[in-house]
Amino acid sequence: MIRYRDYRKDQATRDKYADVELRASDFIYPYFVVEGTGVKSEISSMPGIYRFSIDMLVEDVKEVYKLGVDKVLLFGVINDDLKDERGTQAYSEDALVCRAVKALKKAVPQVLVFTDVCLCEYTNHGHCGLLKDNDVDNDATLPLLAEMAYVHAKAGADFVAPSAMMDGQIEALDKKLRETGLRDKCKIMAYSAKYASAYYGPFRDAADSAPSFGDRRTYQMDYRTHDQGLGEIAADIAEGADWTMVKPAMPYLDIIARGVEKFPDTPMVAYQVSGEYSMIKSAAKMGYLDEKRIVFESLIAIKRAGAKYIISYYAKEYMQKWA
Repeated sequence: MIRYRDYRKDQATRDKYADVELRASDFIYPYFVVEGTGVKSEISSMPGIYRFSIDMLVEDVKEVYKLGVDKVLLFGVINDDLKDERGTQAYSEDALVCRAVKALKKAVPQVLVFTDVCLCEYTNHGHCGLLKDNDVDNDATLPLLAEMAYVHAKAGADFVAPSAMMDGQIEALDKKLRETGLRDKCKIMAYSAKYASAYYGPFRDAADSAPSFGDRRTYQMDYRTHDQGLGEIAADIAEGADWTMVKPAMPYLDIIARGVEKFPDTPMVAYQVSGEYSMIKSAAKMGYLDEKRIVFESLIAIKRAGAKYIISYYAKEYMQKWA
């Protein structure tokens, strides 16, 4: 008889044999950025998460950095009257995200700044690219994503993160950054296996990015597939991605684990998305579960699956209260 219970007999013993750890440096903390000054507006569907104007963003990132979290991901949220069919505000050199990047690199240069590269927050139809016959025109969208990445990199972004799930988007960004001499300064984090998931609901409220018609299942992945995610990861690496990602995290731990096993030399990121966050918050508020324990367990599960970094809305609260 092998007595595995000896490894679990008390807390000190359990801690000794625990081989998965969670550190501040594992986190990438997402932010929603808006125009204005003095704005810190809580998102109703994501308690504890806010939309920040650039001045307030800088102050919050300073707090987060003091907690040890040295990576942030920016999403721009603009007014509806600035949106158009081509998402023009996304790739203006004076774009909201570009100004936010510049402010952060000036105030907190030690923090790595990641920027989301997708048109859905900037188009008046809410889809991730240009439309043709009521569907996204993949190839016509690529130059706009590349231009968006370029203005972010020029502003000082350390990573650009294309999330539109357009075929060839990594190659397009890589080529543009090389042509403009910015590739050595700016890396690419690919949303490689991004599934057409119902877990994104609160994010679409936060970023005001819900499609005005239809859905995104023609370009985001079908979750009923077994190997397609690995193919997507392989394609992004071949096109030049520095890091890859699986999104959402918890329902796709198998894809994270298989991706890390097959591509061990490329860092894997997992996105604990808005729906995962809000479900825990809601259940904890109702007294259905212990928030601290469930957050720790869920984050450890993602690390145990093999993710090197975790994008999580819990990053700040975890480091403040439970680390």
